[in-house]
Amino acid sequence: MRRLVLTAALCLTPLALSAAEVHVLTAARIHTSDAGQPNAEAMAWDDSGRVLALGDAKTLLARYPGAERIDAGGAIVIPGLIDAHAHLMGLGYALMRADLVGTKDKADILQRLREYEKTLPKDAWLLGGGWDQNDWHDNKFPTAADLDAAFPDRPVWLERVDGHAGWANSAAMRAVEKGPAGKTLDGDWQPDGGRILRQGDKATGLFVDGAMDLINRVVPAPDEAFREKALQRALQATASNGLTGVHDMGTSREDLALFRRFADDGRLPLRIDAYADGDKAALQDLCANGLYRHSGGHLKMQGVKLYMDGALGSRGAALLADYSDEPGNRGLLVTVPDAYEAAVRKAKRCGVQVATHAIGDRGNRLALDTYQRVLGDDAKSDHRWRIEHAQIVSLDDIPRFAKLGVIASMQPTHATSDMPWAQDRVGKERIAGAYAWRRFLDSGAHIALGSDFPVESVDPRLGLYAAATRQDRQGQPPGGWLADQKLSAAEALRGFTADAAYAGKDEKASGRLAPGLPADFVIVETDPLTMPVAELDDLKIRSTWIDGKPVYEAK
Repeated sequence: MRRLVLTAALCLTPLALSAAEVHVLTAARIHTSDAGQPNAEAMAWDDSGRVLALGDAKTLLARYPGAERIDAGGAIVIPGLIDAHAHLMGLGYALMRADLVGTKDKADILQRLREYEKTLPKDAWLLGGGWDQNDWHDNKFPTAADLDAAFPDRPVWLERVDGHAGWANSAAMRAVEKGPAGKTLDGDWQPDGGRILRQGDKATGLFVDGAMDLINRVVPAPDEAFREKALQRALQATASNGLTGVHDMGTSREDLALFRRFADDGRLPLRIDAYADGDKAALQDLCANGLYRHSGGHLKMQGVKLYMDGALGSRGAALLADYSDEPGNRGLLVTVPDAYEAAVRKAKRCGVQVATHAIGDRGNRLALDTYQRVLGDDAKSDHRWRIEHAQIVSLDDIPRFAKLGVIASMQPTHATSDMPWAQDRVGKERIAGAYAWRRFLDSGAHIALGSDFPVESVDPRLGLYAAATRQDRQGQPPGGWLADQKLSAAEALRGFTADAAYAGKDEKASGRLAPGLPADFVIVETDPLTMPVAELDDLKIRSTWIDGKPVYEAK
């Protein structure tokens, strides 16, 4: 990419600003995600980072003859990508703990853990995440005994890839029993909204959903220096993958304060839509002080993320009928329905946008039923309440999203990660409403796309690829899994740009390239709307720009 400053005489017409104030980018094509002007070959913005105009290169260069010219040559420009469901601090922590993503068996995990242990102080917990028993030859849940021989004294706590189950060794479980609560993990009791797996009456070391809190409460909390480093690493990862915006789902009061410090110091290039972490302190702050927006324009909290059920991979998603591969189990409700409805009503009173995690068909129906009761006649208002994941939905319930004005916030790579075993969980009939992006769009519902990182990769190109192919990166299965639910490349790109911005009530601030909006964009080597969709996962990123300034440039 060549950055050329044009030295022609300054034109002092009303349409021209001084050379120091205007920048003109030219490229083979600019996709805007703006229906009024879908394509252009040049874009001008001012020093504040606001787009002034888009059009053909000859016209804009004549209009701003003294501007700095940025020539992208034959490259393509797309709007900055927005991940509509992610966990920023979770990504930062994942980048600083043992990475177990892609492990093929327990031996592989132990090898990685032994290497990671070499970096730890003597008394530190060994923390890791990303394992998925569905990828193993023996796809049964692991136990503490699988860890104890290698780590008899050091506490080990490993989160499953979906964040809805955790695997502890005996030292970690002893820490719970010796902790302030002094709670025995054996017996026949179960915590609210969770499940301790047991053999007889003995805890095996596997904790699902709400049961994970038993271990999490005794894990030493990270200090602020660690948290700052984690956030910095997460910000670097998002920029290098073309993300200019993230909807951070489940932001605590403390995490919002950290984001605010970065924003105050000018260290927050990413645009963060923070959603409060349930009916807790952050939501209390919104109700007491009003919706939050940082003056710099890169941080806001105007929504809350609530939980209905667990996850499909750990059989915690709430189903209307038994799991096909575990008779007698219908999953978990993470939140008691009455408490959930009370939280939804509270958010409505406070003018807070509601987003609810719901994966199973029962979880989704309960969320929709609650929305319908609480919204009443306001269902026709521009509330933009959301259901996060909408993963397994009864065919009867899909049309209710459009009718209630509820946005389906979905993650394409969940489908391609889950496709080897999803039908085993729910059977042939229920799979028709699974990861049903096309059915949602055809019903008139709004969808928004994301990744749920670090559950999935932070790379949105994998989401574009999964949405358009419904295949893994080896091109399997041929033609795609449940191929009638594919999206076009254009629909997928819109899901990560304009539609994601709409879901965050940000359509006047991001998601498109149009006059008056921030110059948030990504320069890529190839046109994602004309290249073979089978190559979208390898789309090369040259640079990522926010407010008209590069925050990442490929070497």
